This record gives sequence, C-alpha cells and structure tokens, in this order.
Amino acid sequence: MEFLQPSKWREALEARAAEPDALPIWGGTDVMVELNFARKRPASLLDLTRVDALARWDAQDGWLRIGAGLSYTRAIDELGDRLPGLAMASRTVGSPQIRNRGTIGGNLGSSSPAGDALPPLYASGAEVEVESVRGSRRVPVEDFITGPKRNTLAGDELIAAVWMPVAGGPQQFAKVGTRNAMVIAVCSFALALEDRRVGTCIGSAAPTPVRARAAEEFATGELDWEGRRELPDSVAARFGELVAEAASPIDDVRGSAAYRSHALSVLARRTLSWAWEEHRACA
Repeated sequence: MEFLQPSKWREALEARAAEPDALPIWGGTDVMVELNFARKRPASLLDLTRVDALARWDAQDGWLRIGAGLSYTRAIDELGDRLPGLAMASRTVGSPQIRNRGTIGGNLGSSSPAGDALPPLYASGAEVEVESVRGSRRVPVEDFITGPKRNTLAGDELIAAVWMPVAGGPQQFAKVGTRNAMVIAVCSFALALEDRRVGTCIGSAAPTPVRARAAEEFATGELDWEGRRELPDSVAARFGELVAEAASPIDDVRGSAAYRSHALSVLARRTLSWAWEEHRACA
C-alpha cells in the first residue's frame, strides 16, 4: 500500500487528481476500522494531517468556515458558543481520544446516516466546500450525501471545509444509544430555532440524515414567536408525531424500526421543549 503525505493543500489536490482511488485519511477513526476488518484495501492512502489549512476555522459574513480537519474536541472548545448544536453532538462522539482525532470532515466523507455530527449540519442549512485542481464548489449538505456511505464527491475532489451559519437562536441535539457516547446512535435528532423558523434533522433512521419538513412547517406556524407563550403539550406531541413520520427506520441489531420511531417522537418533543424554553428565557 502506497502512503501519500502532502504538506500543502495544492499538493493534496494534485495527488488526488493523479490517484483518484487513493483513500483520504485524517483522524482514521473510521478508515482504520475499515482497514483492520479488511472491508477496504485501497492501493494507497492520502494522509492529510500535514495540511495545516484543513485544521483552521474562520468567520465570514455571519457564517463559519470550518476546515475539514477540525476535530470534535476543537469544535466543542472553540465553537460551542457559536454552534451549540454541533458542540452537543460532538460531545457524544466516542471517547476523548476519538474526539481528539476524529473530524467533522471525516464524518462528512464517511457519509454514514448514523454520523453524530451530521444532523446539526442539516438542521442549520450547512454547505460543504469541495475542491479539486479544477476549482471549488459549495454543495448544500442535503445534496452532498446521497445514500449510506455515498456522496457527490468526484474522483478528483476532496472536502475542504463545511460552512455553517452562526447560530441565531437555541439549538439542541439528542441521541439514543446504550451509552451517552462511545456508541453508534440507535437514532438521533437535531433542532435549530432561528429567524422564526424551525430546522430539524433525523439521524440513524433513514438511508441518509433527513429533514422532518412537515414537522418544521407545523412548529414554525404554531410557535408563539411574538408573545413567547409556553409550548402547548398538544403542539409538542404533534411535532413528535410528524418527526417520527418523516423517518424510514429499519430493524437491526441496535434497535427495531418501531423503537426508533417511538424514540424519535420523544427526542423531538424534548428538544423542541428545551429549545423553546431557552428562546423564551432570552426575551
């Protein structure tokens, strides 16, 4: 197996163009599992850890550009006040060692429907910046991931960064698993309140992370944005029902489809209640 280790971003793009079958790696928290279990045997690995630009983030016009190599630990420590939903999700990823190594870009590249960092990206309307020697483009995250472990990256492209708007209101993330972390989610749910709209995303209960659009429209129309009255139980309950209806879960070793649907309705009710109480407190 050939090991490619560029030190500059341009060198990485050129290496990718020359060897499109090379498997990109940074933290290796997903890639090394695949290699160790012989699920993948690439001809070469493209190690990106020396490309410092990938581990940076900066703010631009109300958005945060987060380099693909930014770790979960840094997302928690450095971006938690601006992207609380992403920070909450990052805290549930693996152990401290995994959070130190694993990256937001790696979660996108793996494109697993159970990726913990992905629902907050969907709920906030994030965009993925991909680049090749031919140029760069920004893709809405909903269009980037096309199926289980599938995405729209061309053979010569690499993920450069993810763009997320700075949170303009409360955000929440919750997941169901046998533990709070160090476990693949049975299901998860992210929610964002901003500009009198509700953003959502369901994780680990469909072939890709998926927005609960009917639930978003319902809650946006029912919440008392002006008076900020308490959330009616009936609204929370219906919101949970609509979120569950948006999922297409399966039975597997981690849980049944029925359990996932029920759990999602509970997570949706809870996160909406928590976020709304935070919104009311900021009046």
